[in-house]
Amino acid sequence: MTRIVTNVQSLIAQRVVGQNNHSLNQSLTRLSTGLRINTGADDPAGLIGSESLRSDKVAINAAVENARRADNFLAVAEGGLQEVNRLLLELEDLLDRSANEAGLSPAEVDANQAQIDAILASIDRISNTTAFNGQKMLDGNFDFVTSGVSTTNIDSFRIDTAKIPEGAARNVTVDVVTGSEYAVVSSIGGGTAGALSAATTIEIRGDYGSEVLSFASGTTAAQIAAAVNTSTQLTGISAIVSTTAGVGHVLYASTNYGSDAVVSVEVLGATGRMAVNGTNTTNDHSSTDTGLDGTVVINGRTASVSGLTATVRSNSLSLELNLSSTFGSTAGSSTSFAITGGGAKFSIAPQVNMVGMETIGLQSVSTGSLGGGADGFLNTLGSGAANDLKSSNFATAQRVIRSAQEQVSTLRGRIGAFQKDTLQTAVNSLLVALENTAAAESAIRETDFAEETSALTRAQILVNSSMSTLQIANAQPQTVLSLLQ
Repeated sequence: MTRIVTNVQSLIAQRVVGQNNHSLNQSLTRLSTGLRINTGADDPAGLIGSESLRSDKVAINAAVENARRADNFLAVAEGGLQEVNRLLLELEDLLDRSANEAGLSPAEVDANQAQIDAILASIDRISNTTAFNGQKMLDGNFDFVTSGVSTTNIDSFRIDTAKIPEGAARNVTVDVVTGSEYAVVSSIGGGTAGALSAATTIEIRGDYGSEVLSFASGTTAAQIAAAVNTSTQLTGISAIVSTTAGVGHVLYASTNYGSDAVVSVEVLGATGRMAVNGTNTTNDHSSTDTGLDGTVVINGRTASVSGLTATVRSNSLSLELNLSSTFGSTAGSSTSFAITGGGAKFSIAPQVNMVGMETIGLQSVSTGSLGGGADGFLNTLGSGAANDLKSSNFATAQRVIRSAQEQVSTLRGRIGAFQKDTLQTAVNSLLVALENTAAAESAIRETDFAEETSALTRAQILVNSSMSTLQIANAQPQTVLSLLQ
């Protein structure tokens, strides 16, 4: 063609030069930034996917940091509890040594009591001063808050974990299907109205220990029961008299409930003077009975029951209830209460919701909180209190200390399990998720340098080639001038 007004070949060459320059500039941008997607136009779908993965990476990193901060928080609490546990061991050592009453002078007892008072003060100080980031940890500040707890039905309770919906409460319903039972053995004397027909010696054995009791001929059932009750703190057995048709039977019952409770009564020596679990015409001379653990349902889940203690463990609710003897031993009993808040809350998942929230209750470890039950709290060991050294209630005081030790050890164990099996496990899984998320985001968004270098070389060659072609296309119309010569 010999037209010169419109140089079609030049137009084509210009368009191709523009395309090749765009490819060259794109390759240069990708290689200089290290990213394949720099604007939405580079890959709209890829941009959406990569931004979503970026958000996931931020959330995962935050969750990892949260879990590590939670671990630091609990490490401080565990350190305080470790010192409390050491003080409790020292406290028991002082008590056990002081129980050797005949071997100690009054001055030594006073010195030991002074040490006990100092230890109790130290425990209270640790409870009130152990803190993390300005927040007290062992004074009950991170215990769960409840409402509607019936003190008639529930003696005490401990809430380990409870996931509570925002702005709401978690209701807890406790149903006793079958009641727990104590161990019980009966006896009847071979004489008139159940009195002993001859001098009799019996051995009784309960949860705390055993005792040998001797009675004269004619001792009544009421007198036997009174003698048994004087040793209740030593044996864990109490006695009452049940009269049937004018004949008195002695009922020996364990002070505790459940399968761990035991009562054993044995007539030593000649038989026929007292029948055990029989009548005064039989020669049964010994019997042993154990208690029975009841069946308790908490929020529709069958609890683990030991005596009057019911425990339930689930992801959303973990607690231990010490039921009253009347409530826990009566089939068909029911009570309920609400958990309204509290607990130490940690968000250790990328999603901020109840599923990713873990809680742990940190009970107070003050001397007014440790111990409990019928024996009293740890502060009863202080000067002038019910279980100080001058009271000589050494067996009761030891049970108080042992109960406190168990509470502190249990709390330390729960904290350790939370650190190991919840926090550390969460961190490990989150780091794996972070690796995979980063890899996926990198595959979508980042530049493949080997591929892009090849594309750059290709673009450079095409730009040079298209520029040469454009030069030729622009020079081609000049050949028309030869027609005018």
